[in-house]
Amino acid sequence: MNDARAQVVRESSVRMGFGDRSFWLQLAALVALMCLLFHGIVGSLVSNWLNDPNFSHGFFVPLFSAVIVWRRRKTLASLPLHPSWSGIIIIAGALAVLVTGVFGAELFLSRSSLVLLLAGLIIFFGGWNYFRALFFAWAVLFLMIPIPVIIFNEIAFPLQLFASRLATWLLGSLGVPVLREGNVINLPSMSLEVVEACSGIRSLVSLISLAVVYGYFAESRRFVRVVLVLAAIPVAVVTNGLRIMGTGLLGQYWDPEKAKNFFHDFSGGVIFVLALALLYLMHRFFVLFESHHKERSA
Repeated sequence: MNDARAQVVRESSVRMGFGDRSFWLQLAALVALMCLLFHGIVGSLVSNWLNDPNFSHGFFVPLFSAVIVWRRRKTLASLPLHPSWSGIIIIAGALAVLVTGVFGAELFLSRSSLVLLLAGLIIFFGGWNYFRALFFAWAVLFLMIPIPVIIFNEIAFPLQLFASRLATWLLGSLGVPVLREGNVINLPSMSLEVVEACSGIRSLVSLISLAVVYGYFAESRRFVRVVLVLAAIPVAVVTNGLRIMGTGLLGQYWDPEKAKNFFHDFSGGVIFVLALALLYLMHRFFVLFESHHKERSA
């Protein structure tokens, strides 16, 4: 039995080219070339993850993609190699995007070119069947790339206004005298300015990424996974409004300075945990509702 299993593994390795010395030489040359082309781009991307809390989740995205590949290793080993020359077209397109991004000083394009290049290489060496098997692991890599500044600002400013309106309504509902002027919330004891960092864009981007991870491990149905990712948007927005409301309440009834400093910073992590809990509860509710519906139908 063990001999048969070892034989299958050897056949799979040969089919994938792993037993061929030239394969490893070509792979080493390819990795060296990619390091030469992308070392500066990857370095700036890692620096972005370190210094911008909006995208600190980027460290976990490549690890998550690697886990997906590892979990699919048996399927990948059973697939025959069908290299496709159409991969060359995608590789050329990725290099064109790289050149455009570098000379146009557009970080999003230059970083995206690396992900596009990976797609072309998979198709060129493994074929379209391989790419289809790796599509999800490949697609999630885009989550590690910070969105363009123009799009970021277009999202952040409306979120600032919405968070201001929501927090104002919540505070007014609790009997707190409040007046909103744009993204500034005026209370009798202090004024709260909902700046870009308080817009909820940080928790929105991170929560969407975590919803993808959670959906992959906790749910096998594609439709439910999509629902969980979409649900992360209103959950992130509403919990951010609650955070601003909490800051306003403590500033009004306790200490404005402590509300703006300690509670504002500390509450970010607490609210994010609350958002994850709400996402989990929504998933459980969906599962229980579906099972109850099936029982009634039976």
